[in-house]
Parts: sequence; C-alpha cells; structure tokens
Amino acid sequence: MRKKVYTGKGIGVAVLDTGIFPHIDFGSRIRAFCDFTKGKTGPYDDNGHGTHVSGILGGDGAASDGRYKGAAPGCSIIALKVLDRFGNGSREDVLRAFRWIVNFGQIYNIRVVNISVGTTSRSRNEQQDLLRGVDELWDQGLVVVAAAGNQGPGSGTVTAPGSSRKIITVGSSDMLQGNKAVSGRGPTFECVCKPDLVAPGNRITACAPGYPYSYGIKSGTSMSTPRISGAIACLLEKEPQLSNVEVKMLLKESTDDMGLPRNQQGWGKFNCEKLMKC
Repeated sequence: MRKKVYTGKGIGVAVLDTGIFPHIDFGSRIRAFCDFTKGKTGPYDDNGHGTHVSGILGGDGAASDGRYKGAAPGCSIIALKVLDRFGNGSREDVLRAFRWIVNFGQIYNIRVVNISVGTTSRSRNEQQDLLRGVDELWDQGLVVVAAAGNQGPGSGTVTAPGSSRKIITVGSSDMLQGNKAVSGRGPTFECVCKPDLVAPGNRITACAPGYPYSYGIKSGTSMSTPRISGAIACLLEKEPQLSNVEVKMLLKESTDDMGLPRNQQGWGKFNCEKLMKC
C-alpha cells in the first residue's frame, strides 16, 4: 500500500513579507495578494525576501525538476505585502494585515500565519502592539509562526512579534554557534524562554523574482520559519481538526535535542518525520 504524501493541499498560509513574484513554482496557488504598502493589486515583490520565504514554504520545484521544493508544495499562499523594497515596514501596516486575516481568513481557509519579519525596536510600546496583534490571531485559532530574528547571539535578542509567549517562534539551527551565530535567543522581556524550536536557515536556495524559473540564496531565521509553517500545513492536511495549541505541543515532541541551552535551541532541531508520524 502506497504511503500518502501530504503537501498542505487545501491549507491556506498567510505570508506577511515583501510580497510575492508569480514564480512558476507557485503555479495557481497564490490565492490572494494584498499590498498594504502601495495598494497595488497584482502580485509583485520589489525586494525578493517574500518570494524566497514563499518558495521555502510552498514552491513545488517545477523550475528545478523538484530540486528546490518547499515544505508544503501543495498549500495555498496568501501573500500580504507589509514591507517595502528596502525590507522596511510600519507597525500600522502589519496590524492592518492582521485585521485582514481576521476578516477574510475563512474565505481562503487560512490556518497558518508565517511572519518572517520582526521589529528591532527596543520600544516596549511598539513591541506590545505587535504582541497583542499576534496573540489575537492565536486566540482566533490560527497557528502563528514567527522568526526569532537575526539580532543574536546575545541574550534577550528575539525580535517582536517572535517574543510572544503564545505563538511558535523559530530560530536557525545552523546559525546558533560560531561566526554565523545571529539567531535570536531569549529570554524575552517577560522572561519567557525562546525560541520554541530551530530549523536550518543558512544559505537556503529558493524562488527569486525576475524570471519564472529564478532561484536565489538567502540566510537567516526568516528562512527557517517557513519550513515550520509548511510542515504545519502538511500536518493540518493530515489532521485538520487539530487546534493551534495541539499543533504547538506536537511540534515540541518533534524535535531533536542539540545539547544547547533552552534559550538558544528551544526544544531542539525540528524533525519533520517525527511530526508526520504523530
């Protein structure tokens, strides 16, 4: 009997980033695009970061004969552009995108929200607005996954909204030690251990804007985060009744201990096979 392969089919993942280029690897799975920076209607990405993140999440590898396939190559992508061509964005635009998800999420069956962005502001007020926003999405039942940020290796360097107690925060397993040790680590302002888990993020090849078959290489916790979001989409295709809290607990059981402190590696390095066996 053939083992069923899960691709995240039918599961909507909202990607808050710099936009998305209609790369061939996305096929017709860009279900919605909303630009909170300029108000343009058609999908575009004037930076490249969002296209790369979306490729790691849900590219099907069509332009590379399957070599550069994303974690959930069958998922639906809802691209919400909250960052400009320089990768900068306002708190207000991010909060508007959160409200959009609350209002329209059911139409696109959005179950997962991928936030590979974070504020470097140390202002408690600015962080609190973002934390309240992601906590509200979580309370609505969405699985919110955010990057730990690249402000490490010092303690207390996880960026908001990744510093939220509720949501799933992802660091880079191959950027924890040595001269590439930029993966953000806890504790947070509220003394919460973060990240929750880690996944590879160094020199990842994925979709790039320009041509329908372009690929590029990027590094950072931004690249680790969609690996987890994509795996969750596959899990939800398999077990659609799971709540976000149940997903988080299953992720905890699907890691391999790297032998590093909790505020550095979280629960450990993500193991997708373990998750899909749950």
